[in-house]
Amino acid sequence: MRYRKSIVATTMLSFFLLGQQHLASAEGPNDPAPELIPDNPNGMTILFDNSHGQTAGQSDWVIDGAFSDFADALVEEGFFVKEHRSTDPLSDEDLNDVDVFVIPEAQIPFKATEQDAIASFAENGGGVFFIADHYNADRNLNRWDSNEIMNGWRRGAYEEPTKGMSAGEIEAMEGVVSSDWLSDEFGVRFRFNSIDNTAGDIIVPTEESFGITEGIEEVSIHAGSTIAIMNEEIAKGIVFLPDGLTEQANKWNNAVDQGVYFGGGIEEGPFVAIGKKGDGKSAFIGDSSPVEDITPKYRNEEHGGVKRTYDGFIDRDNGPLLVNVVNWLAEQENYQTFADIDLPLDEPSPILDMETPELSTEPQVEPWRAPQSGYLWYDQSTFADGSFGSETAPPVDIKYSIDTPGTLPADGTPFQVKITLTDMNPNQVITNAQMQVYLQGGTAVSQIQQADGSWPNGYGYQSTGEIRADASGTAETTVTMRLGNGVTEGSANIRLRVGSTNVVTQGVTIGNDAGGEQPQPPVEEAEYNLVYPDALPIGGTVFPVEVILNGLEPGTTITNAQVQVYLTGGQAVSQIQREDGTWPSNYGYFNVGNLTANQEGRASKTIQMRLNPTTQAGTASIRLRLGSGNNVLTESVSLQAINQTSSTVLPFRNYLKLWDKETFWKAS
Repeated sequence: MRYRKSIVATTMLSFFLLGQQHLASAEGPNDPAPELIPDNPNGMTILFDNSHGQTAGQSDWVIDGAFSDFADALVEEGFFVKEHRSTDPLSDEDLNDVDVFVIPEAQIPFKATEQDAIASFAENGGGVFFIADHYNADRNLNRWDSNEIMNGWRRGAYEEPTKGMSAGEIEAMEGVVSSDWLSDEFGVRFRFNSIDNTAGDIIVPTEESFGITEGIEEVSIHAGSTIAIMNEEIAKGIVFLPDGLTEQANKWNNAVDQGVYFGGGIEEGPFVAIGKKGDGKSAFIGDSSPVEDITPKYRNEEHGGVKRTYDGFIDRDNGPLLVNVVNWLAEQENYQTFADIDLPLDEPSPILDMETPELSTEPQVEPWRAPQSGYLWYDQSTFADGSFGSETAPPVDIKYSIDTPGTLPADGTPFQVKITLTDMNPNQVITNAQMQVYLQGGTAVSQIQQADGSWPNGYGYQSTGEIRADASGTAETTVTMRLGNGVTEGSANIRLRVGSTNVVTQGVTIGNDAGGEQPQPPVEEAEYNLVYPDALPIGGTVFPVEVILNGLEPGTTITNAQVQVYLTGGQAVSQIQREDGTWPSNYGYFNVGNLTANQEGRASKTIQMRLNPTTQAGTASIRLRLGSGNNVLTESVSLQAINQTSSTVLPFRNYLKLWDKETFWKAS
């Protein structure tokens, strides 16, 4: 469920392709910050920092954006949750009456006075939660990433923290000094390693973690770092990555060094750690992916693009662990160090030379790429419309869709693709749209026929021609394409871009020529049907859905059928159980599996589904599609609470909808 939110700042709701995103109107550090008020308050306050670049690049680490699942879960625990916004340095006064201070992946370095305020806050009884990432996660391209910022020093620039910076950047860095601050004050360093798609499954027992790890079996890491224990008396690991990690299997593809330092396990350092500082406490995690969700609020401050974030809070045991950590941070305890109590202490972590401040080197020239012309990370007047710090609301987002034949011919036979744009300005014209079909790995295999009927010489992105909106803001255009460049049967992608921005990417099937046998039947010959309960149960109850396809050639197998349930605006809330009985970690479209037609041309399969437990009663839609973008059946459904003690079989409804070409062209 979602919790009642008291959002002081003015916001508006806007929905986008591939998910739901709530975008703010023009909003910045001088506007009132959001506050989330619990129904059953426990009297404690959690403050999330949003004054150190927490919305830079693709990050959106705010309590009413892509950290909202985390914030909402804390509200359910009874915490009053609010956001810290300011253009002034963080001070002791900012942390007054706060129980836990959460620092999500900072991108702007802390000044020495701010570090003092944080350390003093913890020393005097507050809890601090540091959320970092992998090395080189420099989202605002200022040469400092979150690990360096948390640690207090920049890799390869310990003696010169403004190395390589312009005069304007150096001025913005006034008050920032190099020190081994995190190690000196909190007993840890965030490492520079970069470990991807792994699960931390070495979990310390609950009696050694103050109960934080109760019920925790795995915590996911997706391009993140581990933590070095520097002072075992005030820092302790509670979640570690498995032993036997290798560069080949576990290193993030874009890591600038070996990525895995000590082969995982205890020596690699904990992925999640806790600490004791004076009367207060601390906690650390080396990746923002387990914390974030898929509801970003702001536009990218550099170029204004829509952000895509990862649904990590609901993955594995991430959410429960994070909530347990904050509950522990908020609890007052009367010891000063872990050595003061009966708790097994960690061994200090082994340290590579390149992890030592004075010996570190810069593996590559920073920043990792040049920022877009005109964008200055320290000057909010240069930020794109709709980003945090911009004074201009975002433009209304255009929605794009492309419709292709069920199978694209591999023999060079021309075929047509329809492009539809909605939510444009009346009579708006787009002249820089391009499209291509490409294979896995990126090889371009398509051409677009030119206005004079001729074909280009090469393959790749080619112009779709002028796209002009009508008076209602809708534009439609059809282009003729053909494939070549040695293409054979198989799967590929078709992509539409406007300028350099990719706006639609969807899978396609490449098959025989029009006269040969197609691997998938033409969709206009099929009839589609979903059979499901009269009301879909909320609360995570499993329910059956039968998928039926009629009018197929006997023996034909359909492999690309997918189903999802989504709310108004596009937020996916359903999962399909895998054949091994497990469930996915996220919500959205999932494959039904193979459907093979019998002698009557009918294929059917019953799948087990469930909804996100936080989904509330109301209405939604259930949709069947064949491949990405090829929606063949969409129906309204009712979501209701079901008596969990009843063993009665859920009632079914049956609704048959014939496929027709008109419906196909209108599918979104």
